[in-house]
Amino acid sequence: METNGNDRAAPFRATIIISTSFQDHEVSRTFQAQQHRIRYSEFVENGTFIFPQSGIAFMLVSAQEFPENPEEAGLFERIKKFMQIHRNAFILLLASLHGKKEWDILSTIQHSFFGSNLRILPVHNIAEMVKGMLTITKATSKPYVVTVRDRMSLAQAHIIEHSLVWEMLRDMQFH
Repeated sequence: METNGNDRAAPFRATIIISTSFQDHEVSRTFQAQQHRIRYSEFVENGTFIFPQSGIAFMLVSAQEFPENPEEAGLFERIKKFMQIHRNAFILLLASLHGKKEWDILSTIQHSFFGSNLRILPVHNIAEMVKGMLTITKATSKPYVVTVRDRMSLAQAHIIEHSLVWEMLRDMQFH
């Protein structure tokens, strides 16, 4: 979509369903400051953010609050329930620093949910967390997903058209 100097694309605004546990949290204030539509719900899992436009949900897990034994603490049960409800599920692993402990936590979650639809996004702070959620959501919601697909198709066509390997294969096929 082309614009002239006076036209500007409308900023991305998302509707977000947030657990009531984040009602007075910095992340909610950040979303509100960016003028996203916020709906609080006590019926969603604590620590979750749902973006209905794109069908994506995020669950915040803080490295500081990660229990010594997540199985016993019920964290993995919460994550399993979260994954059953949400097809496109992301865990936001929040840690200001990503040292050995944080990478061990990441590894533990990955091993426990290997082969599932769960994806993990390590983030350092609230601003990075919000930016990551919005980037993923925007890239997967209409009309942006159509634009991304079109650009990927153009890139693929360009690569094939200018690839030496494809050129050699075409030459071999004609001979």
